[in-house]
Amino acid sequence: MTTEYHDNLENDNNSFWNKEPAPGYFSGVSRFRRWLFPGLTATIILILIIALGASNSSMSSWLWSVDGRVSNLTESLGASQKLTQDAANDVHRLKFAVESNRDQLTSVAEALKQLAALDSISRTVATLKCSLAHIINNSSVADGCCPLDWESFGSSCYFFSRIVLPWHEAKDWCNGHESHLVILINDKEWDFVNQHIMGVLYWIGLSDERTGEWEWVNQTPYVMNRRHWFPGQPDSWTNHNLGPGDEDCAQMVNGRLNDLHCSSRLRFICQRRS
Repeated sequence: MTTEYHDNLENDNNSFWNKEPAPGYFSGVSRFRRWLFPGLTATIILILIIALGASNSSMSSWLWSVDGRVSNLTESLGASQKLTQDAANDVHRLKFAVESNRDQLTSVAEALKQLAALDSISRTVATLKCSLAHIINNSSVADGCCPLDWESFGSSCYFFSRIVLPWHEAKDWCNGHESHLVILINDKEWDFVNQHIMGVLYWIGLSDERTGEWEWVNQTPYVMNRRHWFPGQPDSWTNHNLGPGDEDCAQMVNGRLNDLHCSSRLRFICQRRS
């Protein structure tokens, strides 16, 4: 018995050749998807390139700015270094000048000391001469000179005490040495006395005790001159706890006057005609 096999070619042919192709829409989507990722990648790369280019441009501008500032600072530093070097050179030259003139300055100083010594010797000789004339003439003072320990200025002799006394006792001491407490008439006498008191308080011959008005010890009225007094003086202060009365006597220091209670103990200045 023979078995015949028949291929169903007709059916197979029909199913193979008659199969429907995929729609065109899905084919386009597939192609779009296939090109989408490379396109996005290229776009992102392009954006990054543009961004980096802009960033590099800003960075270049900033670097140029920094370079300019560094250049300016370098120039300023160079100028400062030059000024410093010039100053150092000037100091060196001054030091050299001082060193070279030191001997001359020393010689001048020595000469000044010698002149001061000669002036002191000259004044001592003049004083001894005056004292000798006093002994010879048996008088208190010779014409034109002052006793020993008295200072000569103008037509007067001045004694600056080293002891301290109340004003009235100082007045009596001067009277007992043929003189009086100093009377200052003009600015030259004022300056001379001030140069000798050297910041020490001294009684002078000025008081308002007798009449309530300021007058000199020879009863000559005193013309008030405020520039000769300390600010706010005379103030006739009474809270001194030094006894009755206010401040009736004048003392001088550093070219200025101040009123004090007459019982205060100070140095004093006597004056006499030469």
